[in-house]
Amino acid sequence: MRGSLLDSPLVDFIDYWPESNRMSHMTLDAAASTPLYARFSRRFRAIVVDWAIAMAVLFGAVSVAISVESDNFSRALGVLVIAALLLYEPVLVSFTGGTLGHHFTNLRVVDDRSGGNVSFLKACARVVLKGVLGWYSFVILAATRRNQAVHDLLTRSTVQIRDPARARSGQYITERVEQVALGMPSRLRRAAVICVYWLLLFVSFLVVLAAMAATGLMSHSCVYKDYCSGVDRMLNLVTSAALLVMMAVVVALGWKGKLFGARKA
Repeated sequence: MRGSLLDSPLVDFIDYWPESNRMSHMTLDAAASTPLYARFSRRFRAIVVDWAIAMAVLFGAVSVAISVESDNFSRALGVLVIAALLLYEPVLVSFTGGTLGHHFTNLRVVDDRSGGNVSFLKACARVVLKGVLGWYSFVILAATRRNQAVHDLLTRSTVQIRDPARARSGQYITERVEQVALGMPSRLRRAAVICVYWLLLFVSFLVVLAAMAATGLMSHSCVYKDYCSGVDRMLNLVTSAALLVMMAVVVALGWKGKLFGARKA
């Protein structure tokens, strides 16, 4: 049962495993010496916590500015809040190993070279890369040995379990060891085929959006001019999320040699 679940491609990206299993297959001593790399679901929870904190700060600042009714105070408060939100992740990650979301979900960001916290500049680079790539940074998790997103790879860092004693088996993986199987296509070929499938998915995504506009499910102004109503944005969010999941599935299947064009013999 366990093997069939963990071998499925979607689980490599968005894990599904009961959280009632606490470290049953590893002793605490072994876990302490073996890095445990966070699964996507754990990282997603940390992101949600940080997002909630940011929203609370913003709404609190707006409420204070409205109650004070001073333009000078409001401008100063706005600058302070923006600076705090921009520095929130770099400062906490570089000095404490993680944001409040990371701490609440038992995670820490680790520098590959030192094994400790990443530097402030590297933490800033992670924020910039995540801001540019967004959720697309996470689609390659299943193809990496240590469940790394693009911003992790480019900054030579990993996201690990902070305290193994508090971890449950569904929250992490150990380092993947790629088996050299007879008939497995080369890494370059698998990567090239994955990129081709990604291109096909993106074209299909555009075709779906055009079809939704043609049938009236989504307005033309939203598809072609980015003037969207609430319903349009919801539909766009659903289709974009579907694209992300399918891209992740393609990565997992392609890297295991299960895609046409780079299939294991």
